Amino acid sequence: MMEEVPTSVLSAEQCHLGEGPTYDVTTDTAWWFDIREGRLFEAHLGGGSIRVHALGRMASALGRIDADRQLIVAEDGLYIRSLADGAMTLFCPLDADNPTTRSNDCRVHQSGTFWIGTMGKKAEPRAGAIYALHRGKISTLFPGISIPNSICFSPDGATGYFTDTPRAVLYAVPLNPATGLPRGEPEVLLRHTGIGGLDGSVCDADGQIWNACWGASRIDVYSPQGERLRSLSVPAKQASCPAFVGPDLSRLLVTSAWQDMDAAARAADPQAGCTFLLEASARGRAEPDVKLA
Repeated sequence: MMEEVPTSVLSAEQCHLGEGPTYDVTTDTAWWFDIREGRLFEAHLGGGSIRVHALGRMASALGRIDADRQLIVAEDGLYIRSLADGAMTLFCPLDADNPTTRSNDCRVHQSGTFWIGTMGKKAEPRAGAIYALHRGKISTLFPGISIPNSICFSPDGATGYFTDTPRAVLYAVPLNPATGLPRGEPEVLLRHTGIGGLDGSVCDADGQIWNACWGASRIDVYSPQGERLRSLSVPAKQASCPAFVGPDLSRLLVTSAWQDMDAAARAADPQAGCTFLLEASARGRAEPDVKLA
């Protein structure tokens, strides 16, 4: 059964490819990206103000370093961004010598290790990978990925999740909770069938996996055993990624996109690319800071 929960538009600025939402509970600020247009959105939820920052490059995700700095994952590398003035300094390159790839789905593990997904700019098969930035060094975790998505972690840090969207499989990987690095091989948790595809995901405080089903106008909630528990309606067909927001982390921010839609498809989906807030009655978790050393 599809649930219709109270839903509002946080931002009516329609993203070409909205992605990478995260929330800083210390400042009540949500952040997300329009990957294709190289834009970073900053929304102060309590005050209602929204700013849009031009990055000059495609970027897809960020991790909070501390109160003054963020780590931005961009198409050519990782950048330290100053919150005071928006200045970006290259921390380390990533696929900088490969102009066919860009970053995609990413998330910070409780240990401070950052999992980073890359893909071909035209979704070329197996052109991307999932990497880990652990204590300042990048290693390859899973090569040959076409469209990395659903990177998230169980509350105890002992399990990581990811998908390669065209494969329609959500994988679970045993992790070392102290490092966020794999200590075993990925296993199939669930196989997606029906309309849409597995896109971005986030785990709540109970270990449930909240997944944006791209092309199906919904968020699906799965148990740690892979059982679908809920489906929440989203007023845009291409929902792309969720994040828990608000002082009690009970609301769900959902990004969306109008990518690959022609004029007729956009007319039929007038809120495509908007960013939404769902009153999901969830029990979310605060995102950890990324550790650089």
